[in-house]
This record gives sequence, structure tokens and C-alpha cells, in this order.
Amino acid sequence: MKYFLSIVLLLILMGCNTENDLDDIRIDQEFADHWFAGNAEVVSYDLVQSRYGEPRDGHAVLIFVTEPFSKSHHVKLDDPEKAGSDAATVMKLNMIKKFVTGIYPYSMMLSVFTPADTETPRHPFRITMSGQEWCGQVYSQMNRRKNNYRLQGFSYFQSEGDQDLNLPGEWLEDEIWNLIRMNPEKLPVGKIKIYPGLFYTRLNHEPMEAGFADAQLTDLNGEKIYRINFSSGRSFEWHFTPEFPHVINSWREENTGRDGSLQVTTATLRKSLFLPYWKFNGTEDIILRDSLGIR
Repeated sequence: MKYFLSIVLLLILMGCNTENDLDDIRIDQEFADHWFAGNAEVVSYDLVQSRYGEPRDGHAVLIFVTEPFSKSHHVKLDDPEKAGSDAATVMKLNMIKKFVTGIYPYSMMLSVFTPADTETPRHPFRITMSGQEWCGQVYSQMNRRKNNYRLQGFSYFQSEGDQDLNLPGEWLEDEIWNLIRMNPEKLPVGKIKIYPGLFYTRLNHEPMEAGFADAQLTDLNGEKIYRINFSSGRSFEWHFTPEFPHVINSWREENTGRDGSLQVTTATLRKSLFLPYWKFNGTEDIILRDSLGIR
């Protein structure tokens, strides 16, 4: 049987306060014991990224951690105790992809800040994405305002340019990562309306538009599999452990390229660490990168 911490106890643990639409947040005791212990999960993956019609070897790193967050400014709080009712606790994902296309490399990062609630799915406060390669750089940011999202996009491509859009509130592909870690039984299933991920829209130069999709949560060979089949023909699936803390073992994305060929991107878990990585910033700590199998 699961036990729930009241939000009052959560605030004591995290130095936060709450009002408005977050006053009924519930945190599972098992989740609190694991994620409020002052550590982050850092996981490296072997990445095969489809780009320009070819598979590119690379690596990905996922960092999951909880932290205090400003509900109004959508930034990490420096002093949660002084923030009063503006403070909330989020599950944060930082996802980094690195791969090389021919002579030049790509470096991409996604950040997702989701209210920590193991009982009721909450859409993220903020999602950001940046991409750098030798042609230039791009940046996107989505901020939740009540039931909508403000999307700001910046690009060196003329066809994309700078954008500032107001989008209706729907499910987001990029929020699935944190929902899996908090409570996969709360993932949306069946016919849903959902925005594709920011990595996908930027790499494929597509507008951010919500479309219909079919989502299923299944079991196979001791793993949970959450799969989204988009009406466009694209699919994305996550493989993770059914037991808490629901570690993401792998993911797979399939899409049809402009030439009609099947484009497949995969990632498979390599190594993981559970530690306060921000404290290991000395030259002697570089050896920890060997523990993740990354250079």
C-alpha cells in the first residue's frame, strides 16, 4: 500500500510553500525517500541518431533531480524559504545528446521542469531546448500560463526566424520522461492530442502543432513499454523498469524521411550514477566520467 506525504511535510523537506493550483499535490513516500535525499540520477546511453538519412553514433546523458522552483518566474529558486507561496517542487530532466555528422558535431539539450506529483499528472512549468552545430544554433522555450503555453523560438534559418506564439494546452511528448519517473500508471493512454518533442520539430524544421495519436502502456520481457503512435506515422517508445524508480532502459523513435525511407533513432542504457554531481567539479573528479563511459 502506498502512503502519501502531505504537502506540508513536503514543504518542510524542500523549504517550499504552496497556494493556487498546487495546494493538493501529493508525493508518494517511496518517491520522497529516493528523490529528496540530495542526489541526482545521471545516466549515460549509447545513442544512434538518425540525421540526414544516415545513422550517427553518439551518446546521450539524462540527469533527473528534484529542486525548488518559482511558479511565477519559472526558474530555480535561490532561497526557497523566502519565496513563500511562489515556491514549488519540480522533477527536472536535463537531457544532452552529442553526435557527429561528417566533419561537424551536434550538441543538443532539453530541460523539462514538472511539478512533483506522483498522484495527478501535472503539465510542466517550462521546457527549453537548444541545439548547436557548425551552421549555427537554435533555441526554444515553452512556458505554461494557466491552460496554455507560450512558445518562443529563435533560429538562424530564415524560414523559422524568431517566433512568439500562444498554444493551447495539450499533452507534450517532452513531459513523458518525467511522468515515467514519477508514476507511469498515470501516463495518458488511448487516443490523445499531443505536441511532438522539441528535438523532433527543430531537427525536422516543423512547426509546433498538436496532433492526434494513440498511446499504449504494455508489458514485455520484464519491461514496461510506453509507445506513442502519431497520426503522421511517426512513433516514439520508452522502455523502463516496472519497479520504482522506473529507470529508463532505452528508447526508440521511428519516422519516415523526406525520401520515404525509415529513419530510426535508438538509445540504450550504458551506465548510471546516483550522486550530487554538482559537488564533483574538481580536476580529480574527471575520473567519474569514466564511470559513465563518456569522454
